Amino acid sequence: MPGIQSSMKTSKTFQLGGDLEINRLGYGAMRITGAGIWGEPADRESAKRVLRRAVELGVNFIDTADSYGPAVSEPLIGEALFPYAKGVVVATKAGLTRTGPNVWPAVGRPEYLTQQVEMSLRYLKKDVLDLWQLHRIDPKVPVEESLGAIKKLQEQGKIRHVGLSEVNVAQIEQARKVIEIVSVQNEYNLGNRKSEEVLEYCDKNNLAFIPWFPVASGKLAQPGGKLDTIAKKHDATVSQLSLAWLLHRSPVILPIPGTTSVEHLEENVKAQDVELSDAEWAEIEAAAK
Repeated sequence: MPGIQSSMKTSKTFQLGGDLEINRLGYGAMRITGAGIWGEPADRESAKRVLRRAVELGVNFIDTADSYGPAVSEPLIGEALFPYAKGVVVATKAGLTRTGPNVWPAVGRPEYLTQQVEMSLRYLKKDVLDLWQLHRIDPKVPVEESLGAIKKLQEQGKIRHVGLSEVNVAQIEQARKVIEIVSVQNEYNLGNRKSEEVLEYCDKNNLAFIPWFPVASGKLAQPGGKLDTIAKKHDATVSQLSLAWLLHRSPVILPIPGTTSVEHLEENVKAQDVELSDAEWAEIEAAAK
């Protein structure tokens, strides 16, 4: 399969935008909020402990969004991690609004996105956003208008790099005519390969591919299945194997598993150390088809 790299060549770092070297296994800060990604977490101090522990473990790529809460995840990151340790990169997003738990209407009006960038800077306690991503393309607003406003902010020095979320190849190419794109964040895991074409495009163009919902679930992850069997053989969990597969799949993939538990966070980070033979990776590939 194109893009698959040998287990001997799996790189643990990636140059985001060509100038920000980050560890490929990041942390997704969506779930440090209330149920339905709505409101405050049950325990703010516990959420901040998870964030700090992630950095202690060498995670230096944190992904969030203004809509997580809304306005809950970003302030927590600012409170927990400011002043930021050297090399810590925070990616955020705007373009989805919230009207209730698990409800996410898209809004891509230039004036709205401009306002949200300013709020993200304030909440994250940053002068420059390392990576800003358009959370969704608003079907009511030409993407040229949405990204045109972002380009102005980038020229003002408020945004370093720009990415997209949940897009196809045609939309990436359309966006690249307006502004330089360094990353794409789509749903992708061992059991959900609908974004394979987008991944191949990112691999070819050295764009970061950030899979959200990175851990395989459902039938593929059931006890006694192929994933479970191989995981136990290597004293690993199915979650660790799912993340290890992503790291093996392509050098441009930056998985961002999220958790509210320090213990689970530590387990996820150990996925970087899972090593399988090429034959075992092939078995996993076959089981996922």
